[in-house]
Amino acid sequence: MTYETIIFDLGGVILNLRYENTLEKFSEIIGKPVEPFYTQKEQTELFDEYEKGNISSDAFRKGIKELLNEPLTDDQIDEAWNAMLLDLPVERVEMLKEVAKNYRIFLLSNTNDIHIQAFDKIVSDTLGNDFGDFRGLFEKGYYSYEMSDRKPHPSIFEKVVTENNLDKSKTLFIDDSIQHVEGAKKAGLHAHHLSDLNVIGFLKSIGIY
Repeated sequence: MTYETIIFDLGGVILNLRYENTLEKFSEIIGKPVEPFYTQKEQTELFDEYEKGNISSDAFRKGIKELLNEPLTDDQIDEAWNAMLLDLPVERVEMLKEVAKNYRIFLLSNTNDIHIQAFDKIVSDTLGNDFGDFRGLFEKGYYSYEMSDRKPHPSIFEKVVTENNLDKSKTLFIDDSIQHVEGAKKAGLHAHHLSDLNVIGFLKSIGIY
């Protein structure tokens, strides 16, 4: 298969994640086990609405307090919510720079304002304060909370395709969540489920990097 365009997910593909960290941090803060209300494959409506930008960060925090029935502070909520965000391997940044020389590359991430503020700090801590917006590595970067839509809905993939006049038959989407991969396929894209966090190895295996 000859591709012209690669669409990358962010968390779990470029940025390392561990979803369990958030539940563990909430449990640590309130001093008792927390039911798994947020996982890689499933989440409650509160998180869907926040990732689509339909509610504010303040409304999200209020929802967390109600969900856990605990008098948490905003800082405690942000700390636990951001605990799932780990490191940004520099070799993946270098990979993106190289791949961009021969392919059109895009970023498509389900995310939210609290996470992006934390991610921007990870970027500056890792790559330097003068690096700028991470999305500058791509032809264009899309964050779900700015689009009023989220993966795995085929509509979000259609927006990226239409806005950038992409050829679906020559576009590859890479994500670590199988439901997002299935959504991309429903939209007519080629899609790969990255199950081992080794995006560099995968791209080498298909001759892209």
